[in-house]
Amino acid sequence: MQYWLFKSEPDAFSIDDLARRPKQSESWDGVRNYQARNFMRDEIKLGDKVFFYHSSCKEPAIVGLAEVVKESHPDKTQFDEKSKYFDPKATKEAPRWFLVDIKFVEKFSKALTLKEMKADSRFEEMPLVKKGSRLSIMPIPKKIAATILKDIKN
Repeated sequence: MQYWLFKSEPDAFSIDDLARRPKQSESWDGVRNYQARNFMRDEIKLGDKVFFYHSSCKEPAIVGLAEVVKESHPDKTQFDEKSKYFDPKATKEAPRWFLVDIKFVEKFSKALTLKEMKADSRFEEMPLVKKGSRLSIMPIPKKIAATILKDIKN
């Protein structure tokens, strides 16, 4: 099992939105970055844990936990001409964009803010706190994942 961080703007799709979905699950569509796509297509597996991160908001933070419940499959929005994620170069025979489905596990009672992580040397190897890190999906080393879970529970 691996750990991942998925970023989402809370006014577009929040941890609460995920919790309210039927079966508390959702396809993580609309990713249009090749490295993030490659993580979803090639590396993210069933049962992997996802730290849900609210970005582009007043207080960016890890706010909850989800789990991968369906491995990589084509993102249908790439074929929908009415979607803002439409890709005219994608075909059903050769899709360009993939997604995974995640399921709500829990909303943390205390968020772990980006500011807190940047100030704590235990997180210095975490891609999120490194300058210029803009990926919407990134791997989280198991040691750092354990630290996050410990800090959240205390």
